[in-house]
Amino acid sequence: MLPKSRIDTTDGRAAELPLLEVEQLAVDIPTASGELRAVRGVSFALDKGENLGIVGESGCGKSLTALAIMNLLPKTARRSARRLVFSGIDLKGLRDRQMADIRGNRIAMIFQDPMTSLNPAYTIGNQLMEAILRHRKITKSKARQQAVALLEKTGITGAASRLGQYPHQLSGGLRQRVMIAMALICEPELLIADEPTTALDVTIQAQILNQLARLQHEFHMAMILITHDLGVVARIVDRLIVMYAGKIVETGSTQEIFENPLHPYTQGLLTCIPVPGKTKRGEHLGTIPGIVPTLIGKIAGCGYFNRCPLAQTKCAVKNPDFKIIAPGRGYCCRLESDHLKNKALEVEK
Repeated sequence: MLPKSRIDTTDGRAAELPLLEVEQLAVDIPTASGELRAVRGVSFALDKGENLGIVGESGCGKSLTALAIMNLLPKTARRSARRLVFSGIDLKGLRDRQMADIRGNRIAMIFQDPMTSLNPAYTIGNQLMEAILRHRKITKSKARQQAVALLEKTGITGAASRLGQYPHQLSGGLRQRVMIAMALICEPELLIADEPTTALDVTIQAQILNQLARLQHEFHMAMILITHDLGVVARIVDRLIVMYAGKIVETGSTQEIFENPLHPYTQGLLTCIPVPGKTKRGEHLGTIPGIVPTLIGKIAGCGYFNRCPLAQTKCAVKNPDFKIIAPGRGYCCRLESDHLKNKALEVEK
């Protein structure tokens, strides 16, 4: 166990540790073609009550990072980390049963597709009540009351009658709300939402995001929102991590990254979304040519080399270091930030 407080050596006062500390997290998956290095040296910290966004294209390692924290990786996958600590608990050293006591109780997760996450053979009520009965010593009657109350909080009308329904009897938006209720029923300290609005239309997406923001504030919990849509995170996230090819390529506050993207990949992502008041009707949006590179075997140089408009010969040979330019603000590129800022201004014009 780690101590729950640390000493700030500047004035001797105790400073609270982050809720979650991830340092040099890696996920390797053996394949017939070789070792797939899906997550490579991911490091970040999350404070209590903070909301963090992790963005990037499909295949960049966002979801596997979340699954590694939850210890829900495929059996063949290998997780390693220098440090993986939640609320003073070393998650690396926990046995399966010990992790099961935390998962769904203190750390909860909303998965991408509720139809594949909910069991079609059980009613909504059974699946909601199972979580709280597993982690709390309460009666079934009390568990039912809490399930109804939480469904109502997520915006489901006629919540009591919904408990007897099966997943296929609900719309996509209602199923996602059930998943949110299931994740929150034990009032976790950390909620991980993995692409929670991917399969929903735009109107329902906005409703779900507003519900998540409101419930996070109400339950005083930290949240990690994983998405490929920068427009989604702009609404409810304070701080951003941009991932590419299994690595973090840029970090900073949401405002900093939207106003002054440093990494060429982040700049490319931002050109792909319309900007209110700037993007004209019918105007073509930006694109990033190429695809995410294979992460099988030894990886030399920058993973973004084959798609980067600023790529130089050295980029293909040497893996760039992560540069910290301010507390919480950094990027992974061999080019200096001033040069990247100028490039971002050119793209904006």
